[in-house]
Amino acid sequence: MAMAAFQLQLQLHHPIKLVSVCERGSKMAQSSLRLSIRTDHNTVSAVAAAAGVGAGGSGWSGVLLQAAPRTRSAAAAAAISLDSHVETSTAHQGSERMAQSDEELQLERDFEGTAYIPIYVMLPVVMSFHQCGGNVGDDVNIPLPRWVLEIGESNPDIFFTDQHGSCNPECLSWGVDKFRVLKGRTALEVYFDYMRSFRQEFDEFFVDGTITEIEVGLGACGELRYPSYPELQGWKYPGIGEFQCYDKYLLNELRSAAEARGHPIWAKPPDNAGSYKSMPQDTGFFRDGGDYDSFYGRFFLQWYSKVLIEHGDRLLTFANFAFEGTKLAAKLSGIHWWYKTASHAAELAAGFYNPCNRDGYAAIAAMLAKHKTTLNFTCVELRTVSHEEKFPEALADPEGLVWQVLNAAWDADISIASENALPCYDRSGFNKILENAKPQKDPDGRHLSAFTYLRLNPTLMEAQNLHEFARFVQRLHGTKVE
Repeated sequence: MAMAAFQLQLQLHHPIKLVSVCERGSKMAQSSLRLSIRTDHNTVSAVAAAAGVGAGGSGWSGVLLQAAPRTRSAAAAAAISLDSHVETSTAHQGSERMAQSDEELQLERDFEGTAYIPIYVMLPVVMSFHQCGGNVGDDVNIPLPRWVLEIGESNPDIFFTDQHGSCNPECLSWGVDKFRVLKGRTALEVYFDYMRSFRQEFDEFFVDGTITEIEVGLGACGELRYPSYPELQGWKYPGIGEFQCYDKYLLNELRSAAEARGHPIWAKPPDNAGSYKSMPQDTGFFRDGGDYDSFYGRFFLQWYSKVLIEHGDRLLTFANFAFEGTKLAAKLSGIHWWYKTASHAAELAAGFYNPCNRDGYAAIAAMLAKHKTTLNFTCVELRTVSHEEKFPEALADPEGLVWQVLNAAWDADISIASENALPCYDRSGFNKILENAKPQKDPDGRHLSAFTYLRLNPTLMEAQNLHEFARFVQRLHGTKVE
């Protein structure tokens, strides 16, 4: 597939995604990998350039990607969502030109003599049922709706709560999924009403293919996990975090589960699991040979993880009702610290029952497969050796974790997308992304379905960084580079 080099000018006040198609080669000629770029929230104007790919793709040529007329309406739709992404994709040759407004005709005259190809805007919209702000990389603060926070003032148990009684208003506890505590509605009913209203309000964009995917926020930061490591509560890397099941609704669920098991004494979370900044070996629960692998520990962790999976199952069921026929996606966090220990303490606290003697991601992948939902994972740019040099005490293994999750998704026969967890501008990081995106020795030719790059910002625009990024884009397209 021959594609010209391109140049895109962005004038934005919310995250976007920029997409280009990448081919794997002869064996993967019929499959594609979507590359996306997400902007920094404060970016108002930036120019991204990538070298040409495929036949005739050598050298640089200025190609303006001009949005088709429906771009403006689609962008307006994106602005309605708290955390939407505008996704743009180059149109294939021969695509019909759409009628242009006076403003767009003026834009064309301004760039007279510059080649351009029309593009169409596609929106993979994110249903954000969580607070934005207070976490790594956040430079904004968008809390939950005021009416929800007001209910929380009189009933703080609607939020996840730690062992100290501190409530986290980042998102609603999964314990209220089925309780009518939100002005006569359950949390699931509130989520569904919002999704159904969104589907009805923007029907034309679903019908004409502008909105192509719905990523459903399933927990903290939009990820399917407990908010076990909140910086605002005192967590610091590489602390193990804390269990988040001390609200009265989840405690009642735990009590019912313990009684059903015939051991009512188990109706409480561990009391020896340390605190947010603890190391596994300093706790009686997570240390090697600790209580995490006792009869009680296995019961508790199984229940804790089951609550997470059942929440995802219920919410995705409602999402499929609301967005019938639209592709769904769900995000999973990459908790790679303490992966080299027996207990995998940080993962356990976040709800992933994945100690060294158990695969905690297979059940999650199976749940997503039930709903034909893409798994969106993170940290594909991290190398274990590099991380060991910077944080030797973390006993992290991001490469091992990524490989485990990739295989869990592929074994469940679901698509898997990914993004970088930390800023990435160097060749080593880009090469690691390429290794994970298109594994060279995979006999089945499996690969990521999409990759989101975080993020388009002034640092990326620096000459050396932009050069490395252009090289990365070329290689994603299968172009050999020096």
